[in-house]
Amino acid sequence: MERRRLFVLLPFSMIAGLIGYALLPTEPSAILLAAVTAALALALVCIIAAKALTGLRIFVQLAALWLGFCLLPMHGLAFGTPMLAYPAYGTYEAQIDEILSADENRVRVIASQLTPVDDARPLPIRRARIVMAGGVMLAPGDRIRAPLRLAPIPGPVLPGSHDGQFHSYFIGVGAYGSTTGAVEELSSGDGWNLARQVQSLRSAIAARIDTTLDGATAAIGKAMVVGDQSDISDNTRDVMAASGLAHIYSISGLHLSIVAGGIFWLLRLALASVPALVGRPIKQISALVGIVAAFLYLLLAGGAGNVPAFRSTLMLVLIFGAVLAGRQALTMRNVAIAAIVIILMDPASVFRPSFQLSFAAVVGLIGIYELPRTLPAPSSGRLARLGGLIAATAWTSLVAGLATLLFSAYHFQQTAPLGVIGNVLALPFVSLVIMPFGVVSVLTMLLGLEGPFLEVMGWGIDRMIDVAELVAAGSQGWTGNPLLASWTLGLGLAALAWFAFIGSHWRLLAPLLALPVILVAGLDPRPDILIADTTQAVAVRNGDSMALVTGRTGSFAVDVWSDHYQTDIAGTHPAARCDSLGCILTNPAYSVAVIRNAAAFAEDCGLHDLVIARIRPPEHCYAVSQVVGPTELSRSGVHWLVWNDSAAQFDIRPAIANLNRPWRIAQP
Repeated sequence: MERRRLFVLLPFSMIAGLIGYALLPTEPSAILLAAVTAALALALVCIIAAKALTGLRIFVQLAALWLGFCLLPMHGLAFGTPMLAYPAYGTYEAQIDEILSADENRVRVIASQLTPVDDARPLPIRRARIVMAGGVMLAPGDRIRAPLRLAPIPGPVLPGSHDGQFHSYFIGVGAYGSTTGAVEELSSGDGWNLARQVQSLRSAIAARIDTTLDGATAAIGKAMVVGDQSDISDNTRDVMAASGLAHIYSISGLHLSIVAGGIFWLLRLALASVPALVGRPIKQISALVGIVAAFLYLLLAGGAGNVPAFRSTLMLVLIFGAVLAGRQALTMRNVAIAAIVIILMDPASVFRPSFQLSFAAVVGLIGIYELPRTLPAPSSGRLARLGGLIAATAWTSLVAGLATLLFSAYHFQQTAPLGVIGNVLALPFVSLVIMPFGVVSVLTMLLGLEGPFLEVMGWGIDRMIDVAELVAAGSQGWTGNPLLASWTLGLGLAALAWFAFIGSHWRLLAPLLALPVILVAGLDPRPDILIADTTQAVAVRNGDSMALVTGRTGSFAVDVWSDHYQTDIAGTHPAARCDSLGCILTNPAYSVAVIRNAAAFAEDCGLHDLVIARIRPPEHCYAVSQVVGPTELSRSGVHWLVWNDSAAQFDIRPAIANLNRPWRIAQP
């Protein structure tokens, strides 16, 4: 505390407040928020009057926690939107706010100011995410007219999974949809618009890449240069994830460090070679140019909406700022400052994998860097320097992989045991070929000379993919499919806070203690039954896999379940018996009735442990059986069930637990 290490805990306190708000079952009242804020202000006055320094330090952390608690409701008030409750069809005029991705097949945009035309019904939403047919040339600021089909934003497809309603609400998107006919451009954006100019530049660069490269090579090239990952296939994503290389096509600290750091190094070398500049602040001039390069790359990567890139840009600005001020650059304090800025600008990003992974990786790397250690004397031999570079790459990859292991396992149910090997083999192609020639190709596009440089960049991407396929093949059977309980993220956050706060080797204690706790108590059981909310799909365990009692394979929910649990879901359960009234499934542990016709309630209610109905069951059915009916499904979404032998009933988890929140769709 005397060394002012408490500062690095401020973002953790804010994150704790954000989590507390998000977990509330109902929305807190404005009166309560105002009362607690007033009480904290009074406490601050008393602490200052008493000149209690320790009390002030504790108060700052409590104030940060309360600020985090209040950030989401304030952000929702400023940027939130009513959510579309029922599908809407009709012709609407709208303004294009953002182009998410564009290719020859489809264009994905964010549109606002949706105005009904003719008999279309008015919509209360602020913005919508719309998919259009490919070939439509649009830019931010354009106003269009098109026939639209808009739908409510679905909730999470499994308990604890990505919540589209939550994240869409805080960026003002109240519906998803697509065009059902031709798009008419009514007007172009007026005047000079930075977003429009940047989008035009990104589109032009992406088009040049598509012209020279193709397939997975072009898709990864666009992702690494302009941040557009929309063309990367699921197969490529799976291979890159299994080899521990998925971070490479997501613009983050690695890419920004190579670009901005490389420009800083080259410019400093060039200026130092000019005798007339001896004695000038060459290092500071190079740092300023590095800052400009980082911001330009951030614009190409998607701006502040790209959390890893934005966080990395902030870190680079702080590092170059420290160079300008003659101070140490890589510190945990700079990590805390970058995290606080991101949390203040976009508090909902804390709940996205990109923030968690990038934040954990940087804290882990800086924390290990800060540990006291004895450095070996530098060697002048080329082989020794090469060996040192390989060792540093392997060590960095190992530390970052361990720091992000919990978060990647929770969100993606996958680990990359050979990720260190993959990074050691692939990063030379990234650092020495892909990124340098990518930068040169962008600069030479002004002269139309980018072709040869893009070819070399493409060759580097192909070799990286070869490495990914080799490592992924060697990882088969080793990756596993860990399913972690939600509370493990909280434990991981606490361990990360300890790691950031403690400055000695004792910082390793909390992560080492958290690991056995998670392995013993943090693994989530696999479900015995999954019930879809918007389709007829009901999947029931069949040995080590699952099979459908009703519904069909290939539906969205079934595909997501299959991917999440990494198991094929068969089309027909062998123990199910169906007729015109419904289906019955009986096994030694429990029996389930899936009812299609109201005539089946008289016989099945009370006879089976679980009754699943898409039509409203009679009240007495709830008294004699566990029931999942249309009301529960429409309000709480997908249901996850595990049979509890000791209680002789199912433990039930709905995907949506907190119904009375502003991002939830209002139910009748």
